[in-house]
Amino acid sequence: MSTEKYFPTVENIEKAAGLLSEILEPTPLKQNPNLSARYEAEVYLKREDLQMVRSYKIRGAYNKIRSLSPEILKYGVVCASAGNHAQGVAFSCNKLQIMGSIYMPTTTPRQKIEQVRMFGKEYVDIVLTGDTFDAANKAAIEYAQKSGKTFIPPFDDRKVIEGQGTIGLEISNQINAPLDYIFVPIGGGGLASGLGSYIKQTFPDTKVIGVEPAGAACMDASIKNGHVTELDHIDKFVDGAAVKKAGEYTYEICKDVLDDIILVPEGAVCTAIIEMYNKSAIVVEPAGALSVAALRFYADKIKGKRVACIISGSNNDIIRMEEIREKSMLYEGLKHYFIVNFPQRPGAVLSFIRDVIGPTDDLVYIQYIRKTNKEDGPALIGIEVSSKDDHKALIKRMDANNINYEYINENNKLLEILI
Repeated sequence: MSTEKYFPTVENIEKAAGLLSEILEPTPLKQNPNLSARYEAEVYLKREDLQMVRSYKIRGAYNKIRSLSPEILKYGVVCASAGNHAQGVAFSCNKLQIMGSIYMPTTTPRQKIEQVRMFGKEYVDIVLTGDTFDAANKAAIEYAQKSGKTFIPPFDDRKVIEGQGTIGLEISNQINAPLDYIFVPIGGGGLASGLGSYIKQTFPDTKVIGVEPAGAACMDASIKNGHVTELDHIDKFVDGAAVKKAGEYTYEICKDVLDDIILVPEGAVCTAIIEMYNKSAIVVEPAGALSVAALRFYADKIKGKRVACIISGSNNDIIRMEEIREKSMLYEGLKHYFIVNFPQRPGAVLSFIRDVIGPTDDLVYIQYIRKTNKEDGPALIGIEVSSKDDHKALIKRMDANNINYEYINENNKLLEILI
């Protein structure tokens, strides 16, 4: 990659918008009454989840591919992705009738593979290789170099960044007064750098707040260290934003356009997913909920302000919802797990339920096998409480009844094995 200083211009982003008008219409920017009331602010949602591929990724993918010459396109394109970028590239290949090779990890869920195949139809060839995105990405780059096909990066590319920047252009056309804050999710930084660069050139007083999952905060680490930093390990739960290493271009732009970065725990993301579904009938993926989840950490600053949150995507598999609910309950302090050592006598478990479980508590999980050759035996107990403060009363009753227990909510490794 060239070391030449690059910053997306308004002119180039407007040019990208012209190309994207061939396939897209602006997504809605609407005030959300529930969030506005909760935070005593004007909270608007930019609904990129309503794109035909259900994420903003189509913008950068199409702008990049559409900007290539016919001579280059006749060889086809290549990308690596386990999700939204793959769908954007596949849609673009189908629309422009060019061949594309989509490299995906062998661990990619079948639902995502089928979505890519649906959008690309006969114009895409799906290659499953490697157990991780990094392995698939390496294979895709090697294939592009050997075949002469053009590699389409997911974020660290000028045309991709400019395509994502069209979201900022649309927002500027959709508001009647400047926003005070825009909250934008960060994975590799393509969206934040593109949108942020446009906003800072047109509304310099608007604060652009980047939002990363706490378990994959590569941009925050890079800005703090003063150079692009690759993380040793990431939590992949917020899969659309779980990136080990930010881009060179995106890092250089983000360090100039971002006013702050918020790191959001995955449990808070899960709570946002559930609340958006229950209160606003909006289905989002974990990365798509990042911007809304961040509002709780900025509640004092945004009070009375005009705020926009980028809802980046909605490609969420329904089978994840139970896991999402579990993580939300744990984070909010509404579900608690214990290993309890019960004396090996009749009625021990019944006494625990009668004397320890409160009138508004709910025993939701118990795994216990009586061992007759021992004085006591362990049981895994899960209890839901109606409010966070009820946990203290629960512990007080356990201590008062001399219950021999170990609280395991704070032991993440043990909790992951047991639950």
